[in-house]
Amino acid sequence: MNILLVEDEARVADFIRRGLAAEGWSIDHAASGEDALEHATANTYDVILLDLMLPGIQGQDVCRKLRARKSKTPVLMLTALDSPEEKVEGLKIGADDYLPKPFDFDELIARVEALHRRANGYAADLGDTVITCGTLTFDRTSLQVSIAGEEIQLSKKERDLLLLFLTNTGRVLSRERILNAVWGLNADPLTNVVDVYVGRLRRKIGAEGQRIVTLRNVGYRMT
Repeated sequence: MNILLVEDEARVADFIRRGLAAEGWSIDHAASGEDALEHATANTYDVILLDLMLPGIQGQDVCRKLRARKSKTPVLMLTALDSPEEKVEGLKIGADDYLPKPFDFDELIARVEALHRRANGYAADLGDTVITCGTLTFDRTSLQVSIAGEEIQLSKKERDLLLLFLTNTGRVLSRERILNAVWGLNADPLTNVVDVYVGRLRRKIGAEGQRIVTLRNVGYRMT
């Protein structure tokens, strides 16, 4: 998937870019409204992530200009302006979705994928209520986790981490992606909290913890 990220804050842009790139997506970054319009004119994108508070041309005007040019590329607005009026205005001028900051990174991924599905005309896979991997079972409705039928106690972060692994089995998850998904956009990218929690989770799920494989200098994969 080709994505245009329009964000003027360098730290936020880098964090989002690395997280999206970890999904295997191609990311172009524009730091201003003018740059965004140039990128959108010169290239074809599957989704545009558009911040509203930009230097020069504001995000709302970027969206208006894109629609005036008959661009049909899905636009997801990212902004700290989350009043109902702001959301309504954004949708009226041509945005396809609206996500207020700070946001959960997994929600961002899900919304991007949903926009791409919608644009390409196929339905979403909502996933199973109960996920099973070996002797491990995760009930997404009750949030109960069990090993060979015996319930184990996990903290909220440990459950979130386990669910991320279970819904991405076989896929490599970078530390940045995990940090974004479980701890949020404003987490310190230099922290070792991901490695600490992976260690805790492995111990709590016993032999099933061996399924969480460490990929040196890359991240983790659940087999």
